[in-house]
Amino acid sequence: MQYFMFVATDTQPDRSGDEGIPIEQWVAENDERGTRIAGDRLRSIEDATLVRVRDGETIVTDGPFTESKEWIAGYDILDCRDLDEAIEIASRHPMARGGRIELRPFWTGDGE
Repeated sequence: MQYFMFVATDTQPDRSGDEGIPIEQWVAENDERGTRIAGDRLRSIEDATLVRVRDGETIVTDGPFTESKEWIAGYDILDCRDLDEAIEIASRHPMARGGRIELRPFWTGDGE
């Protein structure tokens, strides 16, 4: 099953002092296992562009539209046996401690 993994900042990071493994190690391990299909950091929220269509008109807004202290910093696409494996992989990502991780299964279109 494939999962989209949102890597986001968080206003309340883990303060236990356990930083876990470096991001380069996490990437290398999951690339080697074949559980990481793709992933990358995203540019700053100041580089974001919001696109909406209202009453047939395309409205483009520079920068973040919502006011939030948390923002998506990156993503990974995972290919896992099940949700338990995806959780295990996500829990080892450095941002699971310094930020937060959201796992979302891909829509398969089979009525799930």
